[in-house]
Amino acid sequence: MAETQDATVSPAPATLEPQPTPVQPTPAPVLERSNSSLSTAATSEANEVVIHQPIPQRPRLPSRKSSGPLVVPRDSSAVGPIEPHFGPDDVRAMSPRRTSEDIDKMGKEARKELRKHAQALQESLLTIFNRIEAVREEHDKLDSNNKFLQKYIGDLMSTSKITAPPSKGKK
Repeated sequence: MAETQDATVSPAPATLEPQPTPVQPTPAPVLERSNSSLSTAATSEANEVVIHQPIPQRPRLPSRKSSGPLVVPRDSSAVGPIEPHFGPDDVRAMSPRRTSEDIDKMGKEARKELRKHAQALQESLLTIFNRIEAVREEHDKLDSNNKFLQKYIGDLMSTSKITAPPSKGKK
């Protein structure tokens, strides 16, 4: 504690920047403790030396030149697309470029493949439809045969009851 009492704040060297005014810190609240800790807390607050840091200042921005008007006359050579120039070691210059003929050819091939695929799907759908129709016809045929057999069996049962001798009951 004796070391903090001897510490002094030396004045900052003279500079061109103005020195900021020091800000007084607010004292920290004293927590309630036993009697021995209260006495040491009170003496340490009275003996504190306050050292302030200078407030940093933002550097000034350099002056800028005007970019000029943004409107360009139509006759100007600056109007129009700019062709990019890539060096021989640039990856973009090494990649293959497609011409409009190549793109047209690729488009025609893609459309041709798409038509083939659509045709195959239509043929497959037609085959499935024909198979469904064949199964439906077979079902109708079997259903009519089933009804015929049920009627035939019913007729046989009724004729057998008529022609059968009367049954004698047990005595």
